[in-house]
Amino acid sequence: MKLDRRKFLNTLLGLGGVGGIFSVFYPILSFLIPPKTAEPTVNSVKAGMSKDFPSNSSNIIKFGKKPVILIKTDEGNFKAFSATCTHLDCIVQYKNDTKQIWCACHNGTYDLSGRNVSGPPPRPLEEYEVKIIKDEIVITKVS
Repeated sequence: MKLDRRKFLNTLLGLGGVGGIFSVFYPILSFLIPPKTAEPTVNSVKAGMSKDFPSNSSNIIKFGKKPVILIKTDEGNFKAFSATCTHLDCIVQYKNDTKQIWCACHNGTYDLSGRNVSGPPPRPLEEYEVKIIKDEIVITKVS
């Protein structure tokens, strides 16, 4: 089969048009559907020295990509929980006057065991283990 000049040019222009359309839409699709990135697994985090942490106070610590609330009770015990509310993933805070963990988004409260006491939170906060090693606070995931 012999190709004449017109069919050859139409085929060439058609392939160029398809390539042009592909070169426009590929970056858009790459932006809208980003590649999967592996999240590093974090099993423990150092949160500072225990002597520098006052009683009846709290601090938000980054545990990988997740926030963790570290609380030191009046008795000097450390407790750590996930700092995201189980209702709508708002960041919780410790209210030292009521000694409760409080979510400001919808007024949800948790006790110092992480159990939901009032408000809309449907389940307790995830608990983390706190160890004191040579006066340094180490937070680890509970297995």
